[in-house]
Amino acid sequence: MSSFIKLLKEVSIEDVSEVGGKNASLGEMIQTLTSKGIKVPGGYVVTASAYRYFLKQQKLDKVIQQTLHGLDTKNLSVLAEKAKQIRNLITQTPFPNDLGEEIKKAHISAEKEYGKGADFAVRSSATAEDLPGASFAGEHETYLNISGVENILEAIRKSMASLFTERAISYREDKGFDHLKVALSVGVQKMVRSDLACSGIIFTLDTETGFPNTIVINGTWGLGELIVQGQITPDEYLVFKPTLNKPKPKTLKTFFKGDFYKPIINKKLGVKHKKMVYDSVGASPTKIISTSEKEQLNFVLTDEEVLILANWAKQIEDHYSKKYQKWTPMDIEWAKDGKTNQLFIVQSRPETVHAGKDHSLVLEYILKDSAKPLISGAAVGNKISTGKARVIKNVSDIRQFQKGEILVTEVTDPDWEPIMKIASAIVTDKGGRTSHAAIVSRELGIACVVGTEKATQIIKTGQELTVDCSGSEGIVYAGRLKFQIEKHDVSKLPKPKTKIMLNIATPESAFEKSFLPNDGVGLAREEFITASEIGIHPQAILNYASLDEKIKNKIKGKIVGFSDPREFYIEKLAFGIAQITSAFYPKPVLVRLADFKTNEYRSLIGGEAYEPVEENPMIGWRGASRYYSEEFNQAFLLEIQAFKKVIDEFGLDNLQILVPFCRTVEEGKKVIKLIEENGLARKNHPNLNIYVMCEIPSNVILAEDFLEIFDGMSIGSNDLTQLVLGIDRDGNQKIRGIANENDLAVKELISQVIKICKDKKKYIGICGQAPSDYPDFAAFLVTEGIESISLNPDSLIKTLKRVYQEEQK
Repeated sequence: MSSFIKLLKEVSIEDVSEVGGKNASLGEMIQTLTSKGIKVPGGYVVTASAYRYFLKQQKLDKVIQQTLHGLDTKNLSVLAEKAKQIRNLITQTPFPNDLGEEIKKAHISAEKEYGKGADFAVRSSATAEDLPGASFAGEHETYLNISGVENILEAIRKSMASLFTERAISYREDKGFDHLKVALSVGVQKMVRSDLACSGIIFTLDTETGFPNTIVINGTWGLGELIVQGQITPDEYLVFKPTLNKPKPKTLKTFFKGDFYKPIINKKLGVKHKKMVYDSVGASPTKIISTSEKEQLNFVLTDEEVLILANWAKQIEDHYSKKYQKWTPMDIEWAKDGKTNQLFIVQSRPETVHAGKDHSLVLEYILKDSAKPLISGAAVGNKISTGKARVIKNVSDIRQFQKGEILVTEVTDPDWEPIMKIASAIVTDKGGRTSHAAIVSRELGIACVVGTEKATQIIKTGQELTVDCSGSEGIVYAGRLKFQIEKHDVSKLPKPKTKIMLNIATPESAFEKSFLPNDGVGLAREEFITASEIGIHPQAILNYASLDEKIKNKIKGKIVGFSDPREFYIEKLAFGIAQITSAFYPKPVLVRLADFKTNEYRSLIGGEAYEPVEENPMIGWRGASRYYSEEFNQAFLLEIQAFKKVIDEFGLDNLQILVPFCRTVEEGKKVIKLIEENGLARKNHPNLNIYVMCEIPSNVILAEDFLEIFDGMSIGSNDLTQLVLGIDRDGNQKIRGIANENDLAVKELISQVIKICKDKKKYIGICGQAPSDYPDFAAFLVTEGIESISLNPDSLIKTLKRVYQEEQK
């Protein structure tokens, strides 16, 4: 092979200057990772030397230089005109004879290997592309399902011309790259027939927060271009790295098959109403068609396939981290061949947004005003932005956009990038967290809400908006709401002797909050998972077959993608618990068993049939009394199976169980018996502890007896205060001001129970609201010698400082 052509299997990451990042990475994987079972399609590369030779021999380089001299990329009309001139020049100029013959020879050779008329993907790869610190993702074009020598030659010229799209020119200007020093190679890679199956993207970190211990896999039916374009919302799978391929302890008796953990810690079914496939008759080699109802209602990958891809992704990340001698998270494209049912890796490049980010500096965006949301979707990033809306539905109208406006559109692609760079925020109707809008917004560091469905219908141009991505959901409000930004350098915070833990409500916030200084989670509220992710009463799950058709239909709508209601309930609960538990692994995470009151259970689908109407649910049928009752114990076992899945299948043995509202020691014994007889015996799970909430006066009075059966206590100051002082915390506002957790009666009981737990050498912590609300109360706890204080994330830093100061006295 000449310097113009290289086989993919001949190149490696050292050849970036000649073959570009994409092609060098493909060659690197073929050379080093295919021996480990990772499948990568082969092909050949038209090198950067060939590109430069083409431009020089045909005198295109001088014309390009003259055309771009003095260009102002902010003048969009001039930018568009000059970019089009250059592209036309490149596509209409034939290759020099010697270069054209080299390409033809290479392709005839490839057809001998893969069959005459075989289909190929033609992908451009810039020499400055896909390197740590520079992201050209989506800047240059890909041509799919190309066959025949003449079509290949045309596609290669088009790929070369794509170095001079408006967005590519603008990107290089912004990054300071010389247009003629950034050369371009073209990879011609055997197509994987994913049009007959599925394809997608993998990130070896959480794309929103940079959390390093998870692998995010997205997938859709057909060719994967629709994911990046944001035309569909893909399926999403999360896999936990630390327990991936980790062998289970031999002593662990489990009904989950296999010798290794299978840590698929979340699965979300996408909205896949269309797919891209080959078009054998039209002018374009691909077309977009509607998916079948079956395709829309099912995940694109089996669990086994998810784990294969996750293993490959982990191996690729490990390889490149070793190569670059630093942690190198990866952005990977995968495809499944519908003819052979085999999985392939078709691209891999370093992730560039979070890889070098310093997580010791925490920026906290806090919304200070309240308003009714206009619309919501998936949050990208964690910022809040305000500005005037500009609704644009067609890329031909982007010249109307003004700097600092909020872009509201159906979907973006690379043609929108010149205005995305000057937007204060972006809101789209379509797309998921790996869509083009999401990827670019992350890189630009702006707030973005994707997948709102109706933003372009509800929002009007000129309307003042606030785009809030500070929570787990992206919300758009009317008007400019007040917000503040707090900066925290967690590396400079003191380390108290008292353990500082976090209260976590929603799984979606866990990865982000894990970067705060912490010793684990003192309270994870299971009922938030049940309400938001499940929404169905557990007894309606168990009695699904005999339910009213109206209720059945509501449940059917919820459980799409799962084999039956029971599997849906257990998996969804396990996923929510696992996302929190994995975020803080291996630190302890105390998950409180569901503590819904009867009125809250009634609000779930089917709940009215199973719940009594109580005058005061706060002191009614809740907590332990519910779990062992004849009416509810089978529903409680669904919870236990979810906990068991998290520990025994996912390998998250940092999970601890917290039993709420346990009125008597006898109740505690009954609940523990149910837990241990149904697969979570502590003798078989050496890291498992079962704690009890100390939130009823009887828990303090009989603390020594409770500690005979429980491994420790976590003080619930909210309930303890209302029961000690007789103040309903959800009741009459007129009596709310009488007293609070600082009352001497409450403190006296807390002081007693801390002493008893310490004497018994049992765990004692607090997870109630008091230390978050009252710094003096936190100081009191330190004086009493409490082991841990669990805080709301927004009050953690100020309370941590106060705790440390108190310890120094």
